[in-house]
Amino acid sequence: MSIPLTDLIVRSRDMRASDIHLVCGLPPKVRIDGVLTDFPGELPLTPEQCEAYAREMAGEEYKSITRIGELDLALTFAGDIRCRINIFHQQKAVSSAIRILADRIPNLDDLGLPPAVHNLPALNRGIVLVTGETGSGKSTTLAAMLDRINHTSPEHIITLEDPIEYVYTPDKCVINQREIGTDTESYADGLRAILREDPDVILVGEMRDLNTIETALTAAETGHLVFATLHTNSAPEAIDRMVDVFPAERQKQIRLQLSTTLMAVLSQQLLPRRERGRVAACELMIVTPAIRNLIREGKTPQIVSALGTSAQEGSITMDNFLIKLYKDRVITAETARKAARDAEYVKKNTF
Repeated sequence: MSIPLTDLIVRSRDMRASDIHLVCGLPPKVRIDGVLTDFPGELPLTPEQCEAYAREMAGEEYKSITRIGELDLALTFAGDIRCRINIFHQQKAVSSAIRILADRIPNLDDLGLPPAVHNLPALNRGIVLVTGETGSGKSTTLAAMLDRINHTSPEHIITLEDPIEYVYTPDKCVINQREIGTDTESYADGLRAILREDPDVILVGEMRDLNTIETALTAAETGHLVFATLHTNSAPEAIDRMVDVFPAERQKQIRLQLSTTLMAVLSQQLLPRRERGRVAACELMIVTPAIRNLIREGKTPQIVSALGTSAQEGSITMDNFLIKLYKDRVITAETARKAARDAEYVKKNTF
């Protein structure tokens, strides 16, 4: 007999797990401080148990998994445990990956981000990108920035998410949260519609394709503040990723649009603390006139060195942030070196 789903999620939350994996032939697995481990006391799951868990989570949507192979959704368990869920087929069985979200939107001041990040919610136009691999805390950072706006300024915020993760409680803002596949067909369709819905602030859960990127640039050019995510590991990579989506004959124009609309890129990775828990290591690029020129001229490799000369505006490279975390005794020297972009540079500064 497998553990009831809600009990599994409550106990995993109490163990400070960030993720739960339900895979046929393995006991339930939980990720704690970035490390996967067996859920205590549970036997390997049978195909029937995996399917039962999936059916309980998916409800009437379960039949769509049979048709398309996977399903994204978000659910709340035990009244207050919000989870992001992906159910998928593999090797003729059903697996589930469950991300346990924070039970409240964290305060921006508590995330340990570079100080200049606190200025970003006060912008009135342009694009702010938060980048990093899956599980690097992008959604949490964006939620904290939007909630700062919610509590400080009377704006209309519209989000496009797949699925909705954090649910906002409107304070000074009017907030509409739209889910891809439920409230709108796609990011591109939803974003086109948003421009007719009188927004001040727009959140795009992910910049996935040409149409989405193009419409986001248009939104920023027409006076909106756009927050979005990308799966890249650095600011220069984020710029190239957006430009490379477009055919060669349009890339010069896109670089020009980016050079005028991009305000900041925050890249994140989550690392194990010296004690228990994890901490965000960040690279922040505040877009200065010099960096705008480099974007426009297609000289993105030179942006890394430009970050070092724009520290007074609040920019910081990932390697310098790692060194700071080490000197503040938050992470070990080994962790800093493993996460570094330039391992030799970090090694020299973490003795």
